[in-house]
Amino acid sequence: MKFVRLLPFCGGIFDWDAAQERLKELNECAESATLWDDPKRAQSLMKEREYLSTSIDSVVSFEQTLSETLELLEMAELEGEESLIAESEEVVQSLVKKSRKLRVETLLSGEADSNDCFLEIHAGAGGTEAQDWAEILQRMYVRWAEAHQYKLEWIEESSGDEAGIKSCTFKVKGHQAFGWLKTESGVHRLVRISPFDSGARRHTSFASVWVFPVIDDSIDIEIEDKDLRIDTYRASGAGGQHVNTTDSAVRITHEPTGIVVQCQNDRSQHKNKAQALSMLKARLFDFELKKREEAVQSSNAEKSEIGWGSQIRSYVLHPYQMVKDLRTGVEKGNAQGVLDGDLDDYLEAALAARVGQE
Repeated sequence: MKFVRLLPFCGGIFDWDAAQERLKELNECAESATLWDDPKRAQSLMKEREYLSTSIDSVVSFEQTLSETLELLEMAELEGEESLIAESEEVVQSLVKKSRKLRVETLLSGEADSNDCFLEIHAGAGGTEAQDWAEILQRMYVRWAEAHQYKLEWIEESSGDEAGIKSCTFKVKGHQAFGWLKTESGVHRLVRISPFDSGARRHTSFASVWVFPVIDDSIDIEIEDKDLRIDTYRASGAGGQHVNTTDSAVRITHEPTGIVVQCQNDRSQHKNKAQALSMLKARLFDFELKKREEAVQSSNAEKSEIGWGSQIRSYVLHPYQMVKDLRTGVEKGNAQGVLDGDLDDYLEAALAARVGQE
């Protein structure tokens, strides 16, 4: 069996030999005594090195496991070991799923696909119903991130009036976080029997999700002070390990674009402002990226109505269970599994469709 190795990298796809040669060069750079004389260049090279190393290791691990499993399966069939055959077939099935993931990763070659990302969730109109739905979405993405060994950093959370959340922002940190999550921007619709309705009636709720990449210092985004409106307010999050209740929360509005960012995760107003400015630069960078990508329907999810017209996925819990992506047609009957973070099929299909449209 011949395995074709394709690795994504910073806007293009390198063949196996080129990828290994580049990693060898980066390893040599990492041993240089003068590497950190230029910190920005050093950070860029180390990020590139980690990215290539992770991609190459994934392919090597896949090939090794596949080879060992096929040898074991062949031996088990010769000796009639039914239990070993069944075990080997399960491993093969898991490898089939992993191969799809590796294939999709070859599509993650955008300018910022390898970066960490910010993920924002905003409840739509509808009060407690929508705010509870926003919190369910928050839990879904947290579960997905944890299952894929991504680290989370909480930036902002605004509690709902009675339950749920009005909004939240957190950073997803890890290999290709933005690449995997970038297609989740849009409106998500929930249909269920409301737990807040004493009449047990069916309700439809909406919440918007917005994903944008974390950018490093090598990308220069100029922001003029006259274009900013900066407001400070008392943090009102849920507290606990996620959000500190302080008097130093910061909200920044970029008036030319209408983009709004806010941060309340630190007790220092200065640090919150710095984080908010970093988020704003990331949003503006993503804004420009989206203008160059024909597949993107909107350049700013928060400016679109959180309702019927701009939804990307429908989650139905009553009268039947079904989660359907309205862009790709992918659907699953195990709605609870999806809400517990089983999103890979939706992400893979959306990424494949997006590349096909570009």
